Amino acid sequence: MRVGVNVTRRWISSWRHSIREKDSSVNAFVSTSQPAPSGPQNLPLRDVAIAVKDMICTSDMPTSSSSAMLKDFISPFDATVVALLRNAGADIVGKVNCDEFGMGSLNTHSVHGPVVNPFQPASSSIPWAEREKRSAGGSSGGSAAAVAAGMCYAALSTDTGGSTRLPASYCGVVGLKPSYGLISRWGVISFADSLDCVGVMAQDVSATKRVFNILNAHDTKDPTSASPAARQLASSEAARAWPALALKNLRIGIPHEYFPSELSAEVLTPVRAAIQALKSRGATIVPVSLPSTPYALSAYYVLSSAEASSNMARYDGVQYGLHVPLPPGSDLTNSASMYARTRSVGFGAEVQKRILLGTYALTADAFDNYFLQAQRIRALVREDFNRVFRVRDVLASSSSSSPNTSTDADPEGVDVLLHPSAIRTAPPLELDPDAMPGDALQSYVQDVLTVPASLAGLPALTVPLRNDLTGKGEGEGGEWPVGVSVVGQWGCDEVVLRVGEFLEEINN
Repeated sequence: MRVGVNVTRRWISSWRHSIREKDSSVNAFVSTSQPAPSGPQNLPLRDVAIAVKDMICTSDMPTSSSSAMLKDFISPFDATVVALLRNAGADIVGKVNCDEFGMGSLNTHSVHGPVVNPFQPASSSIPWAEREKRSAGGSSGGSAAAVAAGMCYAALSTDTGGSTRLPASYCGVVGLKPSYGLISRWGVISFADSLDCVGVMAQDVSATKRVFNILNAHDTKDPTSASPAARQLASSEAARAWPALALKNLRIGIPHEYFPSELSAEVLTPVRAAIQALKSRGATIVPVSLPSTPYALSAYYVLSSAEASSNMARYDGVQYGLHVPLPPGSDLTNSASMYARTRSVGFGAEVQKRILLGTYALTADAFDNYFLQAQRIRALVREDFNRVFRVRDVLASSSSSSPNTSTDADPEGVDVLLHPSAIRTAPPLELDPDAMPGDALQSYVQDVLTVPASLAGLPALTVPLRNDLTGKGEGEGGEWPVGVSVVGQWGCDEVVLRVGEFLEEINN
């Protein structure tokens, strides 16, 4: 559902009707709100319906993080991003489903049940009820599905290692993970603090940009919020490197490590077509190498799990979260038993698994071999990006002790990187993902193309491509959405969004 600036109250009614009509088969929404009063006419998002991921606090709806641990939690305040949207006139229509505490790639690890991908191949004659159900992606599957089904104008998501871009790719919508620190995380329930970002999903780049511009503001309450000076400097550097914002001056890097042998044909064909179309319209295509990429996924799961185990420790059944009493006859003075019982009931299998992994990585015996090594790989990933970009990293220290780190701009570098958002189209929805360990392991590999940008804190945008280029039928995945990712230097979010607009023009 595409909506221009002149949105009227009838759209609010239409969106809420769409939720009632469609969500029973999609399971995107976990709660809805009453319509908000219209604000002044000059508000930039007046009466625009926006859904919010269930990990972002709202004062008028529960925030459960799709976990039994927080099933009864209602925040006493709105997160900064929600407050900014309300102040801009937006109507927060509801909270949307996600993997528990953001941990998952398929949106199957939720106390509210899995989200079903609402995409409908145009040529399919099979009734919806009889079609093979496919995953909406995770962890922000509810956000992507709500947008794809036309149940809201835009949706807020979170992105730790690809949780915005992967579901956007699977559902055929636009998904933006901004530069780390540009959008406030105050009031967002933490998974991994050094990686978490609030993302934006919408049907097109214009709508995504419109919401992002409201949220892109320094927040004194968030200690990770980028300073106004850093934002301005990054914007100036980007404008100097690519002043005309025209395709003929754009240098696009194609990293060969992002085209692994596992990449499916239904993804590779439209991505190649998009690259060729950009080249034919004047863009310069530059092959590049990011050699640390193969190690990024392993480093990500060590670091994110370590931070998750620390963040989840607060849910102890005493001060925060669900409390599960010990059975009759138990030693009520044994706090460890109460603690273990509460967390065993309150956390799902996926969260428990990552807590155990993260706790092990932080033990004295494993710290050097796992956590510190992962931090070193993260630094190498960041250096890889800095080496290929034309815009310098304004956050890097000019006095870096590493001889391989350069903070100067490279005139022969690239403005953005372009690569597939996922190794395949939306996979079949497995209602019991832990039933077969081999299949469960494959779910972690879904993030292989998205985690490097997260480790480096860079802006990344997924844009849907035409899905009719493979010549394959519905059963082979040829008509399901394919997304391409645009990655830029830190603070160059406007450049990334502009390239996304070029990709949309090619699609149209």
